[in-house]
Amino acid sequence: MSVGTASPRGPHRESAALAFRGTAGSNDSVPARQRGKSAERGRRPRQLTAGRIGLYCFVAVAAVFFLLPAVVMVLTSLKTMPEIRSGSIFALPASLDLAAWAKAWSSACTGLDCEGIRVGFWNSVIITAPSTVFSIAAGALLGYALSFWRVKGADILFAVLLLGAFLPYQIFLYPMVRAFSMVGLYNTLLCIIIVHVVFGLPIMTLIFRNFYAGLPVELFNAARVDGGGFFRIFWNVMLPMSTPILIVAAILQITNIWNDFILGLVFAGRENLPMTVQLNNVVNSTYGEREYNLNMAATILTAAVPLLVYFVSGRWFVRGIAAGAVKG
Repeated sequence: MSVGTASPRGPHRESAALAFRGTAGSNDSVPARQRGKSAERGRRPRQLTAGRIGLYCFVAVAAVFFLLPAVVMVLTSLKTMPEIRSGSIFALPASLDLAAWAKAWSSACTGLDCEGIRVGFWNSVIITAPSTVFSIAAGALLGYALSFWRVKGADILFAVLLLGAFLPYQIFLYPMVRAFSMVGLYNTLLCIIIVHVVFGLPIMTLIFRNFYAGLPVELFNAARVDGGGFFRIFWNVMLPMSTPILIVAAILQITNIWNDFILGLVFAGRENLPMTVQLNNVVNSTYGEREYNLNMAATILTAAVPLLVYFVSGRWFVRGIAAGAVKG
């Protein structure tokens, strides 16, 4: 008895045989790992068209347009003041001089105090960390409740939250100042944290509600059948699937809170001024010669944390957006 290749049987044996040979041939010629990579990346274009060349030119011009100010800032911060006055802003520094960076961090004057912007850095860390955690936690819980626990008036509440997300927060400043002053919290660390949580709640609720609305409702129903309650389902079922959207929310909140100026200026108080306010004081507190290298170094140090967050977790941000952050 000879051992051969099994042939398909039945009324459709001819078409099945052709399909079998085609599948076998493709499997033998292309490894599975390579097929997966090619399917993931897509087919590479074989020729450059006029539209693709135009797209590349547009992307290159846009990149130069947005990167040019940053390049000028870095080059200026590494030069001495005589070199800045006598040379071009695009000229490379004669030698790497980090004196402006050291002075901006530790000894630049922000008004009457000359302790640099390091004080503002630690104030921004103390403000950003709890504000980000509490705003994300509140937004996730509220978005989960609005998606699966359809309480009476949920649509009205969501509409009010959306209205708060799109109204300019400058119109709320004076009423909030009066309210915090009456309860004795104005110009304190707790005050600025509460303010950031309140203003971050609408957009966080919108993001998490849209994400949870895209999850299968059968998961929630099965957890309810098994006896899960509100917090049990959220903690054991919903939260483990929320990693991409949690990273998106963290990036958005860290960036918004760290870069905030007006809320920190109004609500933080003199002892808790964030880094952006300290940067403004450094730039506007110069007596005599304006030290452009110092100002540029202080600006780059202030923007370093949001840039680092984007560089480290940028791919997670894209994944989270694709997973449903802007779907709805």
